[in-house]
Amino acid sequence: MSRIATTFERLRAAGRKALVPYITAGDPHPSHTVDYMHALVRGGADVLELGVPFSDPMADGPVIQLACERALRHGTSLRDVLDMVRRFRADDPDTPVVLMGYLNPIERFGASAFAAAAAEAGVDAVLIVDLSVEEAPDLAPVLREHGLDCIFLLAPTSSAARMDAIGALGSGYVYYVSLKGVTGSDRLDPEDVATHVAAIREHVSLPVAVGFGVRDAASAQAVGRNADGVVVGSALVQRIADLEATPDRAGGELETTARALREALDALA
Repeated sequence: MSRIATTFERLRAAGRKALVPYITAGDPHPSHTVDYMHALVRGGADVLELGVPFSDPMADGPVIQLACERALRHGTSLRDVLDMVRRFRADDPDTPVVLMGYLNPIERFGASAFAAAAAEAGVDAVLIVDLSVEEAPDLAPVLREHGLDCIFLLAPTSSAARMDAIGALGSGYVYYVSLKGVTGSDRLDPEDVATHVAAIREHVSLPVAVGFGVRDAASAQAVGRNADGVVVGSALVQRIADLEATPDRAGGELETTARALREALDALA
């Protein structure tokens, strides 16, 4: 079993939900990312989503857009992100790491070369925001050949046919985008999420993680009642931005925030 499958199976057996924090690699400087990853794990993260900075992050709101700009200002490349994962793996062989980003950097790298390099670095999965399931049959098998899960997004507007296709081609987990909008929105409706997650489960056997709009312990707990995992991104990235002038403090803040999220989710067990 992959690290992701093992993690979700362990949590399911314990009646717990996965905490999946997201940060942008290289923000506010590449030298801090690995420390922030470890801080999130100390706070209780089960899976880490590491954003690959991109110049046109179309699915992301202003918080993560600015994080990408800060990372790119320091020249953070896809190869740099893989090196960060490699350094993280030197001290943490167990926590799954998902690279979340856009297709262009992978195409420039070369799909096969990227998959090999990502697997060697210790990446567990790839979530490509602008890769539709219709375009994925060429890439997903390449990722699988190297032991990498291919994670897809589902939206409130996703059809049953699309859910079936993603259930057949995806692996690891599916990421349900809880609202029509970009990351960082604050219009989360837990009842609507519950309805859509139930519909997804009719078509997809993978764990369902919910993100977009999860901002704090209360919203994480509300979503976690029905999801297998909860993704928190913009709230953490904003905290990093708030402490840009004192980045060494951000690790402790991330750990504290993750711990509060973890406690809220564990209260559901």
